[in-house]
Amino acid sequence: MSALICGSFAYDTIMVFHDRFKNHILPEQVHILNVSFLVPDLRREFGGCAGNIAYNLKLLGGDGAPMGTVGTDFQPYAEWMDKQGISRDYVKVIDGEYTAQAYITTDQDDNQITAFHPGAMNQSHLNKVSDAPNISLGLVSPDGRQGMIEHAEQFAEAGVPFIFDPGQGMPLFDGDDLVRFAGQATWLAFNDYEARLMMERTGKSIEALADRVEAIVVTRGGEGSSIYTGNKVIEIPSARAASVEDPTGCGDAYRAGLLYGLQNDMDWETTGRIASLMGAIKIEQAGTQNHHFTLDEFRARFKQSFDYDFY
Repeated sequence: MSALICGSFAYDTIMVFHDRFKNHILPEQVHILNVSFLVPDLRREFGGCAGNIAYNLKLLGGDGAPMGTVGTDFQPYAEWMDKQGISRDYVKVIDGEYTAQAYITTDQDDNQITAFHPGAMNQSHLNKVSDAPNISLGLVSPDGRQGMIEHAEQFAEAGVPFIFDPGQGMPLFDGDDLVRFAGQATWLAFNDYEARLMMERTGKSIEALADRVEAIVVTRGGEGSSIYTGNKVIEIPSARAASVEDPTGCGDAYRAGLLYGLQNDMDWETTGRIASLMGAIKIEQAGTQNHHFTLDEFRARFKQSFDYDFY
């Protein structure tokens, strides 16, 4: 099964402030806020949901291609994708735009101030699912609002089963939008906070929403994840991480594990554990695309973590 991964590409510029924001922001003066933070540590990472998921699926040996819109500054990212053997067939460059950019400043309390520029991501609707022939599985992840709406419609109209994963795009949609997505999608994926928002905005419980789809996956960080399917709930334990370095991108790594399990017709118990282990491996490295493993190494760690082979 070949997967089409619709979503964002982005550059993440991450800066570290060697102090605490609260020491330099006076609450009584926030109406005239004018501050500058010295950030000696800076790194630039390749990110975005489509790019991250495609990278992780490639590590697993899965068959998938990302679809997204990028700016004229995309060349370094394009070279990275080529080096990793990730398809750029459905990556469209938008003239006069920058690739989406996140500028993140973190302090010693792990507080973050982030500025996000969507740039070319807002033109994601210019890509069409029909541009990718011979796909049998899809995923709609955070992207431009219109792109998410149209790609979900296009997957549904083409009869291609797909995961709807709104992620940080959840605030873009009201309850009616989200109910429509649930009616179009084959599977839904949320973290626990997003699942609560989904219930609040639609007025429907997770169990009621699960009646509309084949499965709903809800991740709960270190507490594992739950898969609601067929009038039952399958609890997936978290995989143990050797260290906790950076949670950014763990959800994308988990989604790649879901795609891999679906592509290989695995049961939910195994699919969820593969996804869980992907998240644990990612959290051990800073950045979203800096972890590496061979499939044999992954299989060995899976057996060590869950006491059985998945192949």
